[in-house]
Amino acid sequence: MKKVLPVIILILAAAGAYMYWQNQNKKQDENAGIFKIYGTIDIRDASLAFTEQERIEAILVEEGMRVKKGQVLAKLRTAKLDAAIKELTARIAAQQETVAKLEAGSRSQEIDQARAEVQAIMARVANVTRTVKRLKATSRSGATSIQNYDDAKAQLKVEQAQLAAGRKALDLLIEGPRKEDIAAARHQLDALGASLDQLQVRLSDMILIAPADGIIQSRILEQGELAGPSKPAFVLALCDPKWVRAYIPEPMLGKINLGMTAQIFTDTLPGQPLDGWVGFISPVAEFTPRAVATEDLRTQLVYETRVFVKDPKDMLRLGTPVTVAINKNQTDARPAVPAETANLSRESVE
Repeated sequence: MKKVLPVIILILAAAGAYMYWQNQNKKQDENAGIFKIYGTIDIRDASLAFTEQERIEAILVEEGMRVKKGQVLAKLRTAKLDAAIKELTARIAAQQETVAKLEAGSRSQEIDQARAEVQAIMARVANVTRTVKRLKATSRSGATSIQNYDDAKAQLKVEQAQLAAGRKALDLLIEGPRKEDIAAARHQLDALGASLDQLQVRLSDMILIAPADGIIQSRILEQGELAGPSKPAFVLALCDPKWVRAYIPEPMLGKINLGMTAQIFTDTLPGQPLDGWVGFISPVAEFTPRAVATEDLRTQLVYETRVFVKDPKDMLRLGTPVTVAINKNQTDARPAVPAETANLSRESVE
């Protein structure tokens, strides 16, 4: 017992010295305008899915891989879409020829041909007219029958009608296509072009790319599986932004403001604090009791606070416990983060 007593005294003395040292440091920090809060590193993640429904042709990344914004992660099969694009391209080419034909108008050869046909009909009309005149004279004398005369008059009317139709056709060729027909052909070509653009967009959607820098947290689908908008293929942990989720008691609300600068300390990087700033303070208490009546109960309320971290080397990980030293005498020029953004980021992690 006598040997144990000195050890206990040393332990108590060391504990007392440590508490004294802590209190002195706390007083020094308070005198310097610095106070500490404690929390964990939080990040956003994104569930990445294809907008098209098709079989996966290739998976190009693995879990844990770092990816850059715009990097290709996976591809879908495109055989059906390629065939549809090829067919529509041919239809567009045909419609372009139709528009060019209408815009060019009638060819001179076509007009000459129509004019020659009109002249031929005019010759037939003249010939039938002479026949009618002869039969009219001979039918009176009885040399020819009245039936022949009537047949000749009917033939003359047919030829005259054909002559009128030929002249109108010639006029139409000379005038060329109607502007309404040209406009309709152009609009049809535009519609086909818009359909092709839509197919091209769908073709680009057959490739899944990283929306931002990050780390592949989960690889959900595999090659050959059917992907779609409702089936995420990957979960991407975003590298930026990162923040410390901490909780401050109600009495500290008057000491902390948005924009205050901070230093973030971790056990894995001793003596290498990272810079940050206070970007969000929750407007509501996180823990019960929600209805507060006395001063004692008010001190039990805590409010969520987000301290955003500048981590250019990507050293921090989700859930890492940290200590945040906030300097109330300095502010950062970065804007505060709206509550809606903070709530969304919290839902993505939880």
